[in-house]
Amino acid sequence: MNSNSRSGRPVSEAAERAADSTAFERFARVGYVASGLVHIVIGLIALQINSGGSGNADTSGAVAAVAEQPAGYALVWFCFLGCYALALFQLSRIFLAGQQLQDKELWKDRARNAGQVLVYGAIGTSFASFALGRGSNNGSSSSVGWTARLLAVPAGQWILGLTGLVVVGVGGYFIFKGATRRFRRNLTGVPSGLWQRAVDITGVAGFIAKGISLGILGVLITVAAVRADPEQSTGLDGALHTLHNQPFGPVALAAVGIGLTLYGLYIGIIRARFAKL
Repeated sequence: MNSNSRSGRPVSEAAERAADSTAFERFARVGYVASGLVHIVIGLIALQINSGGSGNADTSGAVAAVAEQPAGYALVWFCFLGCYALALFQLSRIFLAGQQLQDKELWKDRARNAGQVLVYGAIGTSFASFALGRGSNNGSSSSVGWTARLLAVPAGQWILGLTGLVVVGVGGYFIFKGATRRFRRNLTGVPSGLWQRAVDITGVAGFIAKGISLGILGVLITVAAVRADPEQSTGLDGALHTLHNQPFGPVALAAVGIGLTLYGLYIGIIRARFAKL
């Protein structure tokens, strides 16, 4: 047996123990609850903006709103740990994928798990920043800042443009997934009747709304790249404000706000309970 095999075995065995831990799996599902909470708050802020109010309709704004509530500090810590637990659980699945899948499905499954690691790691980091007292309710400025830094490096304009196109593509996939109900493939053990109807309502409306918001965000990033203007890249909050300023924008933003709220209910309740892990 070569040294690579011997060194890789402890990692694989540790990953398997983590993945087989029922307690760890249950706590990892808190990450879905945290993500759902973020989307519900973003949806509500979008509706608030639509009615003439103010608010920062992105992850940092949503986490800040949670932190400002009674017992918000404890909730932020709980969500922070849950998101990181889910990211670690998905990371363990990457090490186990080769033992469970055929080669043709291996890399697809690993890529999906890696994406989950990045998504929930990022959400967890947002909660962590507020839990540690370093959070900032200023997501649009942060988006402009990293866009400006990226545009300043060689080939940064091309990288930013490619990023925008990828985000548009991800948004299109969300819309497709919602319209075709493919999100059902991520669930298991859903009871018939009311639960099935709840899955369809929250899933279809939620995925389509999420896809629309990502599509607009991707377009803004692409425009920022084409014009070499970081001010065009204003994050999800800017994307929703852009939607509001279009013809029939208030109606569209209301629909997206309701949809994002339903997406939050889907992730935070249905996926948290019935997701395949």
